[in-house]
Amino acid sequence: MKQEHPFKPIIFKGSKTLILGSFPSLKSFENSFYYAHPKNQFWKILSAISGYPANLRDQRVWLLKQCNLALWDMVQSCKRQNSADSNLKDIVPNDIRALLQNYPNIKQIAFTSRLAQKIYKQYFKDLEIKTFYLPSPSPAYAAMSFEKKVQIYKELLGDCK
Repeated sequence: MKQEHPFKPIIFKGSKTLILGSFPSLKSFENSFYYAHPKNQFWKILSAISGYPANLRDQRVWLLKQCNLALWDMVQSCKRQNSADSNLKDIVPNDIRALLQNYPNIKQIAFTSRLAQKIYKQYFKDLEIKTFYLPSPSPAYAAMSFEKKVQIYKELLGDCK
């Protein structure tokens, strides 16, 4: 079934790093917010590197603003059967170029999935902006410990305290 991305980007005039996932999980659709699966470690990792609570939606948005982070996904629409990135078909990307033009303070892009990184390289490889990969916070990616993920996120994003 074809699905459209349900959320607008969370971005602020002062945002310096754009974090891009692939497409919201089914749980995120249900909860109407990014990284909403209870076992996804994204908010827990950002809380660990910032020292700010990230339990409620308002706390999460505030944390992003305080850390000069923006949040969106690479996929604008696709067909899928489940939440796995490997299941996404007929992908149409979001307009990253337009977003960056509207928010010139964005100086780097971080990807939380290899699929997001691959789609970016396919459609936006001509953009001159620093990009890097953050270990997936997905519960499906258990090859790396939570502590190691926190360490890498902190090294690449800063601690924003």
